[in-house]
Amino acid sequence: MKNCLVVDDSSVIRKVARRILEDLAFETSEAEDGMKALDMCRKEMPSAILLDWNMPVMDGLEFLAQLRREPGGEKPKVVFCTTENDVAHIAKAMRAGADEYIMKPFDREIVEAKFAEVGLI
Repeated sequence: MKNCLVVDDSSVIRKVARRILEDLAFETSEAEDGMKALDMCRKEMPSAILLDWNMPVMDGLEFLAQLRREPGGEKPKVVFCTTENDVAHIAKAMRAGADEYIMKPFDREIVEAKFAEVGLI
C-alpha cells in the first residue's frame, strides 16, 4: 500500500487530507512541521508527501531542500499545498524539488487529479 505523509501545522487540514487520502487507498501519517516530518522520513520514507509551505520550526521549502539531500529523499513525490498563488512562489517550489502543487482549499477531485499527474494513482 502506498503511504503519504501530510505535513501541515493545521490539524483541520491534516484531518481533511487524511480522509481524502485514505479514500484513495493511501496509508497516512501526519506531522505538524518540517522538522518532525524530516525525522519521520529518516525512519521510513513515504511514497508521497502533501506539504504545506508556511509552518513553524521548519517551513515546507526548507524541509523539501533537506529531504532531497537525504538517502532515498529523491523518491517521494512531493505535492506542495499552499494558499500562495503567485507564479514565482510556485516556480520556487518546483525548482526546490516539488513534483506538483495544490491550492488551498482543496477537495478530493483536486488531490486525486494532482496525484494522478505525478503517477501516484
